[in-house]
Amino acid sequence: MQVDFGRTSEDYARHRAGFPDAFFERLVREGVVRPGVRVLDLGAGTGTLARGLAKRGGRVTALDVSASMLESARQLATSEGLSINFRVAPAEATGLASNAFELVTAGTCWHWFDRAAAAREAWRVLAPGGRLVIAHFDWLPLPGNAVHVVHALIDTFNPSQVAPYVSFGHDVGIYPRWFSDVATAGFTALESFSFDTVVHYSHDAWRGRVRASAKVGAALPADEAARFELAHAKLLAERFPEEPLAIPHRVFALLATRP
Repeated sequence: MQVDFGRTSEDYARHRAGFPDAFFERLVREGVVRPGVRVLDLGAGTGTLARGLAKRGGRVTALDVSASMLESARQLATSEGLSINFRVAPAEATGLASNAFELVTAGTCWHWFDRAAAAREAWRVLAPGGRLVIAHFDWLPLPGNAVHVVHALIDTFNPSQVAPYVSFGHDVGIYPRWFSDVATAGFTALESFSFDTVVHYSHDAWRGRVRASAKVGAALPADEAARFELAHAKLLAERFPEEPLAIPHRVFALLATRP
């Protein structure tokens, strides 16, 4: 499946919910996030994680391979009065100095990387004692809910091979393979946490959120994406007429330390 999130950067910026405040508050309590901490955010996308870290005093550099995604991120950061250094670069070869950061983050993107190479690069750019945080904020397809039903609709339009995040744990929002990735790279003191929350969407916002997913706006040809949009609107009107929709989500985070 060919995926280009740059094709859907506008929907991504407007409709994909960022990590909730409770996630950042947990990192603050853990001492991972603090004023002045030097942060590198990998696979930053439209900058939801980067902005949350900058709001809490982080000195953030945000990387992504998509210039259009970073342009959306830059506009959002500017509108919120945040200073973030945006750079087009892959997570596996950042081009940044060794030992330059105290925190490296990756928000809902680790599955798209060459994970072994990204883990080695995170080790290289972190100073000794620095922390790596791999985090996800996933919708949950529970039997009969709007997520479960839209997954089936997506598969009728894009029956390509299963997207990588599904086999890694996206369907339950927990990612056990990441522990092996970071341990193999030499990280220690591994720990994780997760919690569930609900995100409320209007029908318009939910359709935008779905368009911003990997197998829809980032992969379907324009005519197929338009057909999908009509089918999705019809499905919502028939099966889920209430507004707002209450969409269950799970936060998962793995924390690791560079000795």
